[in-house]
Amino acid sequence: MAVLTACGGETEDPDKGTNGVGKLTAVEIERKAKAAADAAGAVHLSGALVSEGGTYRLNMRLKENGGTGSVTSKNSTFQLLRIEDELYLKADAGFWNHAEDPGDAAGKATPAPSSSADAAAAGKLKDKYVKVPQDDPAYQQLSGFTDKKVLLAGILTLHGALDKGDRDRIGGVRTIKINGTKGAGGTLDVSLEGTPYPLQLLRAGGAGTLSLTEWGKDFELEAPTKGQTVDYGSRLPKTGD
Repeated sequence: MAVLTACGGETEDPDKGTNGVGKLTAVEIERKAKAAADAAGAVHLSGALVSEGGTYRLNMRLKENGGTGSVTSKNSTFQLLRIEDELYLKADAGFWNHAEDPGDAAGKATPAPSSSADAAAAGKLKDKYVKVPQDDPAYQQLSGFTDKKVLLAGILTLHGALDKGDRDRIGGVRTIKINGTKGAGGTLDVSLEGTPYPLQLLRAGGAGTLSLTEWGKDFELEAPTKGQTVDYGSRLPKTGD
């Protein structure tokens, strides 16, 4: 009888043992994934982000009241820490000596330093947390990297009409792909196990691949000590000040 059943062409239900989102439409899956991401207390986001011709590698841990981690561009790496409204930036002397200012991650730049005084200033900033003033233009640019809601809203949006793609495994977890169909609309892998979290995003137009892991795993955010911090008051220091 078992042989006859097999010969009868019966196939295993692909949704057996899953959370059932694979049975939904692409639009419904996207809605479920975004809702799960919004409700999660924390996430670890890592990977490459291509913006305005530059490639940035992110390694950020984010939660509702802040975030911490690093951003690496072609020429430098800097660390960010935000607790509520307090934002700190830490980098080496080479970062401060470079022609880019911290806001270059958003496509802005300032003139390169040109004096020994500039180099000395950069040396004082080396490996110190610089408190970013809230009225400095760089505050909004940099705090976006530490804002779970803002960052996820920006990256979890696929372009054009959506369709369902293949089933896959990301980090050993079964997933269903949803694709944006407007040109290279991007592809999002959503977990078929447990909560339907987004696990991987292939951004449209070759704009990078991001992994989203450790959903709901809390972590500590601890403010740097006074000895670790440089407070420049009304505006962020720029090389050449």
